[in-house]
Amino acid sequence: MAERGGRRGVFVSFEGIDGCGKTTLLHHLRERLERSGTIPVVTRQPGGTILGEAIRELLLDPHRPRAHGWVEVLLYTASRVQEVHEVIRPALDAGRWVLSDRFADATTAYQGYGRGLERDIIELLHRRMALDLEPDVTVLIDCDPEIAAVRLRKRSGPRDRLEREVKTFHRRVREGYLQLAAMHPKRFLVLDGNRDLADVLAAFERELKLRLPGCPAL
Repeated sequence: MAERGGRRGVFVSFEGIDGCGKTTLLHHLRERLERSGTIPVVTRQPGGTILGEAIRELLLDPHRPRAHGWVEVLLYTASRVQEVHEVIRPALDAGRWVLSDRFADATTAYQGYGRGLERDIIELLHRRMALDLEPDVTVLIDCDPEIAAVRLRKRSGPRDRLEREVKTFHRRVREGYLQLAAMHPKRFLVLDGNRDLADVLAAFERELKLRLPGCPAL
């Protein structure tokens, strides 16, 4: 957490494979915070800044040339560094809540576990370039890739490059997320994303209240 003048900023990230429901939970918390009078900073990775959104289009537009795995890592890291310096750090220093749709764990899960690239190098890049910033809580919505795929098919609009990856890729990413959660149990809050939304939301509120007892939304 970041502190200034006695106030503390709170950083919560939301992670999981595509179709797990992480964005739904993020907006649920945002709405609860706003109803309590706390206006959070909401952002996403890649993206969150003008530069980051341009990088997002390069990475996720399936009609653009596919980047080499390490180019993906460098572009995701570049987006994150820009966002940390331009958006996240200033918000935390001002005592704001920051809710991020993915953060550094996504690069480790997708490019490290999913693509099979060296995870220690990926994590070193984040520590060196993004000031070693970690969320206070990382909400991981664990979901079976088969269930996530069904949800993605029900969405309107075209699917992005990662959403079009084969199920074996998403299985590796899921396993990567679970391994990260096992390595960082104090930071990760793991929820069963295979259940009905009402059950997931109830578990989310209950568990987050235990992690962040001063949360004004709970």
